[in-house]
Amino acid sequence: MSSKERLYLFDTTLRDGAQTQGVDFSVEDKIRIAETLDELGIDYVEGGWPGANPTDTAFFSEKRGLNSARMTAFGMTKRVGRSADNDPGLAALFDAESDVVCLVAKTWDHQVEVALGCSLDENLEAIRDSVQAITKHKREPMIDCEHFFDGYKANPDYAIACANEALAAGARWVVLCDTNGGTLPHEVEAITREVAKHIPGDNLGIHAHNDTENAVANTLAAIRGGVRQIQGTLNGLGERCGNANMVSLLPTLMLKPEFADRFETGVPHDSLKQLTHVSRLLDEILNRTPNRHQPYVGASAFAHKGGLHVSAVQKDPSTYEHVPPEAVGNKRRILVSDQAGRSNVLAQLESAGIEVEAQDPRVKRLVDEVKEREFLGYAYDGAEASFELLARRALGEVPHFFEVESFRVMVERRYNAVGELVTVSEATVKVSVDGVSIMSAGEGNGPVNALDQALRKDLGKYSSWLEDLRLADFKVRILTSGTEAVTRVMIESVDGEGARWSTVGVSPNIVDASFQALMDSITYKLLRDGAPAAVPVSER
Repeated sequence: MSSKERLYLFDTTLRDGAQTQGVDFSVEDKIRIAETLDELGIDYVEGGWPGANPTDTAFFSEKRGLNSARMTAFGMTKRVGRSADNDPGLAALFDAESDVVCLVAKTWDHQVEVALGCSLDENLEAIRDSVQAITKHKREPMIDCEHFFDGYKANPDYAIACANEALAAGARWVVLCDTNGGTLPHEVEAITREVAKHIPGDNLGIHAHNDTENAVANTLAAIRGGVRQIQGTLNGLGERCGNANMVSLLPTLMLKPEFADRFETGVPHDSLKQLTHVSRLLDEILNRTPNRHQPYVGASAFAHKGGLHVSAVQKDPSTYEHVPPEAVGNKRRILVSDQAGRSNVLAQLESAGIEVEAQDPRVKRLVDEVKEREFLGYAYDGAEASFELLARRALGEVPHFFEVESFRVMVERRYNAVGELVTVSEATVKVSVDGVSIMSAGEGNGPVNALDQALRKDLGKYSSWLEDLRLADFKVRILTSGTEAVTRVMIESVDGEGARWSTVGVSPNIVDASFQALMDSITYKLLRDGAPAAVPVSER
């Protein structure tokens, strides 16, 4: 038997995370995310508020086949003046297919009197009767003590009385909520320690919001103070500034000795290696670009750019990495830029599977070319695919696939058939594949979209290789002033398997810069997937 204390993980991505501006989960999205959290090893998955909206009601209309996670339905304590048996909100919860019911309860006397408009004793009664009703319906009861820390500061006796009332009525967990997100870590730890004198830590949880960028720190402080259930969301989703980021909490708890030596979670270390995938899966579902600077799982979390850093990391990764990237399913990235040295380039070549001797004169020429091109405006520290193509071309390792003979783009603003004023882009691209000229036209909502449509409409034998390719992001930066300014375009592409890569183009003409980046993206896809080279001129 383990001598470590157990920490229980409660994920509220599907409920509190759904309150994020711009986030709108479908039932299918919720099912997929719930199953992913279950596979990861999360103890509780809060699926939403049945009865509050059609999506959540539909989600709880049938039992979800989770292996170990306990499906949790969220609601609020009964209304004052009604019995628990006659409260429509509670009735919707008891009709829902869930293992657990988590109710939000007011614990700040100011909120009770102003928001609820009832007496403090009536609020205590609502907490008690609601928890007892959950037990009566054979669900695990849990209470979220809303505004607990603000309530404790204003009236500690009443805040603790609310928590004690829930525990005495049978609540499995009493969760201390920093609802406004304004409490600081030292306050959270001190208050939690005081509460733990009244309620055992095995019944205490923490729910932190991120309005001071301290949600993760507050959660860790609460653990030190005595709580044993932690609540959070994937990628820190949540109302306003978000919730405690479960993606940052998990590896901290499992990899940092202060917590890992004392506590254990239900997440196996092998499952922790799926964390980067889980984080990016959520972004894919939400059609968001992953935060490259997110701790542990971001594309830049283990990225090294400075030559001295790279040289040290090549000798011992711990010189500049606080945990091994593979522990969370991420990978080390050696960036190439005008700050790069030979070590950067060699490491990037090795990462791309390019074998070359360290003293090969082509390496020095490649370093010089990178620095010269960055002086012109190219940026390879965020466009690894373009760098790999640059390197392989220098080494003669990029096959000839096709040749663009010409392209033309037209942007027209006109009235459509129903009298609406629209702007339409049309592009024509002429390419040569195996010596055969192919001309294609495409229409899009912008010149780059139109070029992409036209180029991929007919690339001869290469069209099938590009069917799952799509542009995920498009960034433009003006490098010099004036309408004649040099423009840098970066394109992020993604394929059907979720692989992502970035390419760059630079030109005084924004369309030309975009086309350069687009060409690199397509060429990289063909090269990576092993598409056959075009027939050489001598064999035609």
